Amino acid sequence: MSGVNQLFWTVIPYIFLMIFVLGMIFRYRYDQFSWTAKSSELLEKKKLMIGSSLFHIGIIFVFFGHVGGLLVPIEVTEAFGISNHLYHTIAVWVGGIFGFMAYVGIILLTWRRVSDVRVRSISTFSDISINIILIIVMSLGIFSTFFGTSSQPDFNYRESISIWFRQLFILQPDGSLMSGVPLLFKLHIISAFALLALFPFSRLVHAFSLPIGYIKRRYIIYQKNVVRK
Repeated sequence: MSGVNQLFWTVIPYIFLMIFVLGMIFRYRYDQFSWTAKSSELLEKKKLMIGSSLFHIGIIFVFFGHVGGLLVPIEVTEAFGISNHLYHTIAVWVGGIFGFMAYVGIILLTWRRVSDVRVRSISTFSDISINIILIIVMSLGIFSTFFGTSSQPDFNYRESISIWFRQLFILQPDGSLMSGVPLLFKLHIISAFALLALFPFSRLVHAFSLPIGYIKRRYIIYQKNVVRK
């Protein structure tokens, strides 16, 4: 295994993961007041509603699709009678639909952020940069799905990328498994890890702010303030 291959697939992923973990701890410990999505709904609502809905619905399904594809071994799906061809067909079409939804959503949200004067005035460099990086990661993902195997029709990511990814969790990644992976897939993976490293330093941290407390919170009663003469 070459030194470059060793660096990219057995070292860099752990560097990005370490930055993510330490960054999240630091952000939560010392910068909780900025732990927010900084909603700009009052400035512009129509594009936000459409773009945010498309992005969040799409990205949730894409995330769990990736989790299933990377963490579930091929032997498990075959044991349930799901052939590799059927699995691939479902993954491409279902993943493609929700991936396209999320992609259109982030494009619309980014266009809204840079084109609307009022929204742009409250946007930081980080806000715009993270949107652009999301677009790059998702573009590479979409191109990988539909065009990444054009030069290698028999390529099966579940026999290489998935195994390598699972090995990361047991601290024994075999970088040689990635040597035959098409370039678009490699770029998508590295850009995704880079996004993960930038995650704690952006507004994306709000993804970890689940409003669990609202379930048991007492009702808030609003009363009209009537001015008596």
